[in-house]
Amino acid sequence: MQPAPTIATMAAPTRELVDAALATVKDPEINRPLTEIGMIKDVTIDADGHVQVDIWLTVSGCPMRTEIVDRVSTAVGAVIGVQSVSVELDVMSDAQRAELKTLLRGHDEREIVFAQPGSLTRVYAIASGKGGVGKSSLTANLAASMASMGLSVGLVDADVYGHSIPRMLKATAAPTMVEGMIMPPTGYGVRVISMLPFKPGGVTQPVAFRGPMLHRALQQFLADVYWGDLDVLLLDLPPGTGDIAISTAQLLPHAEIVVVTTPQAAAADVAVRAGTLAEQTHQKVAGVIENMSSFPCPHCGQPLDLFGIGGGALVAEQLTAQLGTDVPLLGQVPFDPKLREGGDSGDPLVLADPAAAASVQIRAIAERLGLRPRGLAGLSLGISPVRKDR
Repeated sequence: MQPAPTIATMAAPTRELVDAALATVKDPEINRPLTEIGMIKDVTIDADGHVQVDIWLTVSGCPMRTEIVDRVSTAVGAVIGVQSVSVELDVMSDAQRAELKTLLRGHDEREIVFAQPGSLTRVYAIASGKGGVGKSSLTANLAASMASMGLSVGLVDADVYGHSIPRMLKATAAPTMVEGMIMPPTGYGVRVISMLPFKPGGVTQPVAFRGPMLHRALQQFLADVYWGDLDVLLLDLPPGTGDIAISTAQLLPHAEIVVVTTPQAAAADVAVRAGTLAEQTHQKVAGVIENMSSFPCPHCGQPLDLFGIGGGALVAEQLTAQLGTDVPLLGQVPFDPKLREGGDSGDPLVLADPAAAASVQIRAIAERLGLRPRGLAGLSLGISPVRKDR
């Protein structure tokens, strides 16, 4: 029987194995391997199996420094022959940050990548005719559900005055700034940008913006933020058909609208107006979601219609007739107090209680929207006509 290898007899790990391990470590904010974005400063391997990895941080106050150290230590520590790992941190120079920005951008810094013909990102603007229909709660849960399905998801809290998404997804950390490029915070795998981190007074400070400033804020959220390669981008629009809804159509002409309503007929009437705006902005309405639908009585099991019945189907029917194209009812989410509670605590219901009836409906809607293949509309096919001489 051969004796177990000791530290003295085990071969030190090779640089190739350590580099391969580091190639699996992604920056928490940029979501690309450290080896690809120039964050590996140096690697030292001792004969006794100790590995020291020197890392370049983008900024000195990087909020993800602990996460980066943990990820590097775990990955390198799993390499055969490694006995211990230490990580030393340094900070990039201005020139290095400029190179990183050029690497990540790859385009004009004022360009909105989601509006380009070659973009493969599905963009959904979640709209409502009035407030109080649970639009933001649904948007946060749709985003969390899509991320849990393995999709790369971004969420713009476009409700500049009444932003609430950061709290719902526990994404209240300030974004990191790299050469004017904004690295958005992440909550439950969803990249989130909002007005919150740009207000010195915090949550209670009001936003006193008029039309042009609202447009500029939305443009900055879309162009100045590093989103990476997203499968889906969601925008939580403010209620109604005002400045932000119009700016969304201008900045993201291929964005599809999802209308949220309640079963109440009065709410449905208002929701139709939010959807028919698409006729003027030349956008597509992806469908209608009915929130706060009937739910079983906890005592007798009979359905309770606290907020009426049929509003979602009515909105879908009227929009189909008005727009001349099929507008489906994507789903009916039953009323559940836990949906509101999860928003207050920052624990999305779809993750906290995936078996809840509301969670099941939201996930079905998320799958329908998130896994739908991108159409050819607006895409460059890379072909051009060739003149053939007779």
